[in-house]
Amino acid sequence: MATRGIRKPQKALTARFVDTVTEPGKYFDGQGLFLRVQPNGARQWVQRITIRGKRCELGLGSPPAIPLATARKLALENRGKAMMGGDPIQERHDARAGLTFEAAVERYLAAKLDEFRNEKHKAQWRSTLDTYARPALGPKLVAEITLQDVLRVLEPIWQSKTETASRLRGRIEAVLSWATVAGHRAGDNPARWKGNLSEVLPKPSKVAKKKNYPAVALPDAPRWWAELAQREGMGARALEFLTLTAARSGEVRGMTWEEIDFGRWDETSAATLATTATWTIPASRMKAERAHRVPLTEEAVAILQSLPRTNSPYVFNAPLGGQLSDMTVSAVMRRMQEAEVKAGRAGFLDQVNKRPAVPHGLRSTFRQWAAEQGFPRDIAELALAHRVGDETERAYQRSDMLERRRDMMAAWAAFLRGEAGTGAKVVKLGAAG
Repeated sequence: MATRGIRKPQKALTARFVDTVTEPGKYFDGQGLFLRVQPNGARQWVQRITIRGKRCELGLGSPPAIPLATARKLALENRGKAMMGGDPIQERHDARAGLTFEAAVERYLAAKLDEFRNEKHKAQWRSTLDTYARPALGPKLVAEITLQDVLRVLEPIWQSKTETASRLRGRIEAVLSWATVAGHRAGDNPARWKGNLSEVLPKPSKVAKKKNYPAVALPDAPRWWAELAQREGMGARALEFLTLTAARSGEVRGMTWEEIDFGRWDETSAATLATTATWTIPASRMKAERAHRVPLTEEAVAILQSLPRTNSPYVFNAPLGGQLSDMTVSAVMRRMQEAEVKAGRAGFLDQVNKRPAVPHGLRSTFRQWAAEQGFPRDIAELALAHRVGDETERAYQRSDMLERRRDMMAAWAAFLRGEAGTGAKVVKLGAAG
C-alpha cells in the first residue's frame, strides 16, 4: 500500500491515471510537477521550482479543470521564466491583484470572439454577461469569486428565465476557466454544473417553461392569408415566405440569394420551377447547427421572383441594405390584428390562450394542420427543422425526405389559398427524398 508522501509512479503520469487516482500521496511527473491527492479526495497540481535561488512550491490549479497537458505546459513555462531570472509566483500575484471579472470578460472575448459563428451570437454573449453578471461580479477579482457569488447571479432568474440563466452559467464558467488557465485564479470553477451547481440548483429541464407562441387558428388561416396578400412592403413578403416554408423569422430574414437554388427554370412553366427550387440554410444559421434544405412551392418562388435585386446580399433586406429586423415582420401581424379590431372583429387569436397570433406561432399553425391532414410525424418535424428520433435512430436515418416534404408544402400552400379543408385527411405522399 502506498503511503502519503511516496513519489509514485516513477514514470511520467498519464491522463487516465490523473482522472482515476484516489489514493492520497504525491505523484510526480517531471519539471518539478506533481499531483497532490489529499485524504479527502481533493487534488491539486503543484510545481517545485527554484526562483532566484530559493526553492518554492507553486500551485497550478486542479484537475479536471486543469488537465495533465495544461499542467505540463504551465510547469514548462514557469521553469523557463525562472531560468531567465523571472518570478512566476510574483507575476501571478500581480495578475490576480488586478484582474476583475469585468476585465476577464473583455480579455476572454478578445481571444475567443472570432470562434463565434455569427454577429448575433457575439452580441448575445456580451449582452447576457453585461445584463446579469456584471452588476454582481464585475468589480470582483476573479481569484475571489466563489460558488455563492455565482448563485447570487443565477438564482434570481433560474426559475423565471431558465434558458437564459443556463446559458449565462456556461458563459461565466468559460470566463473563469480561461482565467484559471491564464494564471489569474486557482482551484475549482465555481460556475461548473456537474457535481457543483447541480447539487444546489434544479435541473433546467425540470423548471423551464416551454413558451407557446400565439398561433393563427386553422379555421382563420385562409382568411388571414388573403388579408396578408393585400399588405404592401418587404415585411409582408417576408411574412408570406415564412408562412409558406414554416421557417423561423431569423432564418428568413438572414436568407441570402446564394442560399437559393432555383433549379430548372422554364419561363413558360412555373410548375417545372416549383418542383426543383430549394432553399438551403447553412448550419451556421440554424438553431440545431445543421444545414437544412427547404423545398420551395410555386408561391414561394413567385415571391422571390417579385423582389427587387439590389446590392444587398439579403433577399428580404431593409431600406439601407441590411438585414430586415424582427420587429418589421412582427409589425405586419400587429397591424393586421389592429385592423380587425377596428372593424369590430375579434381578429386572429390563438384558440387556446386567446392572444393575438405572432409570426413564430405560424409554425404551430402549420404543425397542427399537418397532424390533422395525416402527414407522418417525422416529415412534419423535419419541415420544422426539429430533431427526429434519438441519437441512434438519427445515425441510421440520414435522409431529410426533401421530395416528400415538397408534396406536403404544396398541400399547405393550397390550404392557405382556401383550396383544402381543415378536417383530417391522409394525403398520399411522393417517393422518399
